[in-house]
Amino acid sequence: MGMLVVIGRMAVIAILVGIGIFLYKKKIIPDTSTKTLSSLVVDVCNPALVLSSVLTGNITAGKKDLIKALAFGAVIYAALVILGYLYPVLTGVKKDERRFSNLVMVYTNVGFIGIPVAKAVLPDNAMLYVVVSNIFYALLFYTHGVSVLSGGKEKIDLKKIFSPGTVMALITLLVFWFDLELPEVLSGSVIYIGNATTFLSMCILGIAIARSDLSKCLHDAGIFIYIFFRMLLFPLVVAWIMKQLGAGHEMILAFAMLMSLPVGNLPLIQAEKTGEDTRILSSYITLTTIATLFTTTLVIYLVSLI
Repeated sequence: MGMLVVIGRMAVIAILVGIGIFLYKKKIIPDTSTKTLSSLVVDVCNPALVLSSVLTGNITAGKKDLIKALAFGAVIYAALVILGYLYPVLTGVKKDERRFSNLVMVYTNVGFIGIPVAKAVLPDNAMLYVVVSNIFYALLFYTHGVSVLSGGKEKIDLKKIFSPGTVMALITLLVFWFDLELPEVLSGSVIYIGNATTFLSMCILGIAIARSDLSKCLHDAGIFIYIFFRMLLFPLVVAWIMKQLGAGHEMILAFAMLMSLPVGNLPLIQAEKTGEDTRILSSYITLTTIATLFTTTLVIYLVSLI
């Protein structure tokens, strides 16, 4: 994939984000509606897009590819969990802030941003690997993530793992594995709902950027170190290792792209629910969200050269 192709596809994403900023500035989309729109994307559109990815018949990956993806996904997230504990110590983060650095190292936005970006930018087969990553994300966050944030005090609620997105991801893998066909009226409806995902999610992302206060984020050098290490260096290292181990190009491209994404919203939401100070997480989410337009573009291009 040439640099101009990558830039062109990411430019589409940037335009959609810009539309979101414009709509918010003009008060066409008010603050009161953003939560509803986010719920619509997370609980309806994103799950539909995941399922529609295998219903269109464009995925040519096989069962062996899925098994490999599950193995690579498990190893990658295991490595992230380890890095989550090591990175704050190695970078000299204060002890009372290390759990936040731990979380941002592991939990990037592979769902809300990762799914629509993969659909818009990557080959069709990439969606299968995005589904795998989202399953690992959900399994980890509501066990490891919740435990880290609470310092081991919060009880793990396994019911929360089975969100609409996770359930649909599992259904998607079953449909793929058994090559199931849904009635045309049902599959058509799912595809149409899924098609709305990219525009809505990128608009919401634009609104989040428009509402953020960048001046508060720019003074934290730790965020820029994180962007270089976690959103640029780590994805490229993952891609190189996967290449040495014989992974397919599309699988490498998908996992590298997912590793270049900004910090996810779930740690912030969980922290707000438990009354934690969310300023650190908010700063990371804001700046990394803006940076992803550059990091993801660069990562996709460099990995395409491998």
